[in-house]
Amino acid sequence: VLRTLSTSDDVEDRETEKGRLEEAYEKCDRDLDELIVQHYTELTTAIRTYQSITERITNSRNKIKQVKENLLSCKMLLHCKRDELRKLWIEGIEHKHVLNLLDEIENIKQVPQKLEQCMASKRYLNATDMLVSAVDSLEGPLLQVEGLSDLRLELHSKKMNMHLVLIDELHRHLYIKSTNRVGQRNKEKGRISSLVKDASPVPLVDVTNLSTPRKFLETSQFGTPGSSNMRETSLLEIKEDTELDPEENSTVFMGILIKGLAKLKKIPETVKAIQDRLEQELKQIVKRSTTQVADNGYQRGENLSQENQPR
Repeated sequence: VLRTLSTSDDVEDRETEKGRLEEAYEKCDRDLDELIVQHYTELTTAIRTYQSITERITNSRNKIKQVKENLLSCKMLLHCKRDELRKLWIEGIEHKHVLNLLDEIENIKQVPQKLEQCMASKRYLNATDMLVSAVDSLEGPLLQVEGLSDLRLELHSKKMNMHLVLIDELHRHLYIKSTNRVGQRNKEKGRISSLVKDASPVPLVDVTNLSTPRKFLETSQFGTPGSSNMRETSLLEIKEDTELDPEENSTVFMGILIKGLAKLKKIPETVKAIQDRLEQELKQIVKRSTTQVADNGYQRGENLSQENQPR
């Protein structure tokens, strides 16, 4: 329009063009008004629908914004809860460990009394296990507990002297208990012969069937009949029976003593003590055996003299 008006040569052409344009605008306005009148209902509905859609979109945006804010808030709260739960979990583990330590301390405090009972009943393997475990705990997890220092020294001292008791028991069964069985058999045979008034001399004691440590190495007494080697019966298989007399079976009892000495790590000291006392103990065996034979012979002579049999 501006180009057309600016390129006109005179005012008349401009006015003519202006009038034509105004007429065209008026015609366009009339057509528009007629179309609005014809489609008023549809136009109103469209405008209302558009407004409704706009409001819904706006509300949805606000709700999404609120949801985002809520999610961020929940995320922060969950982080806080996670840290709190982790803290509670760590505290639970610490409390559980403390309770275990307190239970262990309570049990260790009872060790001296239980140890004394086991030693009195000759349950040396249980006593050794209990003592070694208690000392390891006192010198390990409970090392920083100052209140157990006296108990630690006491149990450590008992552990240092425990092997001496076991070695004495081992010597008693090696040299005294085994020879006592021979003497008892000799006395029983003497009593039986005196009851039947047998004037013959007391027969020699048969020692070939006695259970000695060397024969225990050759034929295991508590293995199967087919087992002919001590290697088939490991020292680990020897256990204490709390219901039976621990000294009833000397061989098993000596195995228990050796196992206890091994737990105390005193096997070298034990071997050295056995070597040092070997000659002395064998002399004592000869001395006791001589005394028993002399006493039995004297008693036999008294019985024969009373029966007027000088022979």
